[in-house]
Amino acid sequence: MALLLDEKLIQELEREIEIEFHDKLLLQRALTHKSFSNENTNLALRNNERLEFLGDSVLSIVISSYIFQNFPDYPEGELAKMRSVIVSEPSLADVARNINLGKYILLGRGEDLSGGRDRNSILADTMEAIIAAIYLDKGIEQARCFIIKHFKEKIEKVEKGEYIQDYKTILQEIIQKESLTGPVYDVIREDGPDHNKLFTVQVKHQGRLLGIGKGYSKKEAEQNAARVALESLQDKLPG
Repeated sequence: MALLLDEKLIQELEREIEIEFHDKLLLQRALTHKSFSNENTNLALRNNERLEFLGDSVLSIVISSYIFQNFPDYPEGELAKMRSVIVSEPSLADVARNINLGKYILLGRGEDLSGGRDRNSILADTMEAIIAAIYLDKGIEQARCFIIKHFKEKIEKVEKGEYIQDYKTILQEIIQKESLTGPVYDVIREDGPDHNKLFTVQVKHQGRLLGIGKGYSKKEAEQNAARVALESLQDKLPG
């Protein structure tokens, strides 16, 4: 299979992340969004969804190990909360923007025109795929070095309480202080084509509607629904 990405672009991204890939096709696959492969079926391209799955696991074990070793006095619950914020979609998207990842993604025309290169869900998923590609091409140690380098600032901000917190986690903590049951999220609407679907999610607690949010992934929509719910509970927000 031939490379579709311009060689200069590949070299530019490799300089940006300070890693030179042995397998350039693996890097290209990590950058191939499903909207591009769906629009170019004649090319028989594999998109990055399987790499996302692997990258999520690699990221989780590296971050879990790092905070376990560096925060020995933190109980399990605090470590879990810390990890959830660090590996969250907004955090991943922020790291992706720091390395200008959106510039290099192979996107379908519709996704590109609708602002996909700066969409949190696409950037976060591609970031996970890049992590998986580094792991497969260079091994766990180089993947670990890459992750710690690019997520260390976020770890430090979470430790200090300065980083944007996970809205779903905060909402759940507030509700479970007064109730044994947590909030329930449901997709109530899906709009748009499969490659550019907009989800509408509602969050309820014991049948009471707390908030509605939209997003280009279910995770993003759930976070936005939780954020809306929290806005109505501002007097209960931590801090």
